[in-house]
Amino acid sequence: MIVCAGMLSLPFAASGCTSTNTTDAGPALAGGRGAQDTGTYPNLNIAPKVAAPQLTDDQKTAKLAELGAAKRRQGGKGVVAGGDSKAMTTLAREHGADTLKAIQGKCDPIDPACN
Repeated sequence: MIVCAGMLSLPFAASGCTSTNTTDAGPALAGGRGAQDTGTYPNLNIAPKVAAPQLTDDQKTAKLAELGAAKRRQGGKGVVAGGDSKAMTTLAREHGADTLKAIQGKCDPIDPACN
């Protein structure tokens, strides 16, 4: 009986694999036309146009100095060496509880004494 049911359902399953609908046969360009054969090959040796002029080395040095000065004005600490594993372990242990308290509104997240 199971074999007969499988044999009867096979044509229905196979019919889902065939289609005569050609309205969505493939993507078309915005103009409604697909790729057009112009009879020529594209020239790949043409250099692409740049969006903006490139920075010179002097401009790059000046920008880096400007960014460094802005960082010092804001009190940026920069990259901290990973040698203080005890402090990182303590931070990892307490960070979740502190964040949860701040989210639940039990203390102001801007307050440095929020513990």
